[in-house]
Amino acid sequence: MASEDQRFLKHNGFDFKAIEAAQKEYEKGGRRRGASTISQQTAKNIFLWPRSSWARKGFETYFTILIEWLWPKERIMEVYLNSIEMGPGIYGVEAVAEEHFGCHAKELSKANCALIAATLPNPIKFSSKYPSVYIKKRQRKIISQMKFVPKLESLPKEKQE
Repeated sequence: MASEDQRFLKHNGFDFKAIEAAQKEYEKGGRRRGASTISQQTAKNIFLWPRSSWARKGFETYFTILIEWLWPKERIMEVYLNSIEMGPGIYGVEAVAEEHFGCHAKELSKANCALIAATLPNPIKFSSKYPSVYIKKRQRKIISQMKFVPKLESLPKEKQE
């Protein structure tokens, strides 16, 4: 959550602050950046095709609303972590933990979790197994952000179920 969607526990699938910030950056001629939430990425990864289009974005919106309505945040995060591409032919955090660190996902250190997160959103270009200077810098930034992001356990019990 610290690298991909810091307001994950606070929104209902769409982070309008992030969308607005991305739009302003784009209008100023800055670099194009994404504003998709973990919920949106989960909807895209599970239900939709890889090529980007306006039609796919419409379906992504529909499925995001659906999963936010049907699933608790804990389940959305679980599906996201088990479906994201983490490298060529590597899908899910368990697979990348075994492939890059020789352990199960639950055994990963905080530093290794941040290193994996640092490769997002382009784990084909960037590797947690052979991290570049840029990825190590992102890892340090993510570790510092982790202390400001609430944990799933901080949700009231009725919100988790």
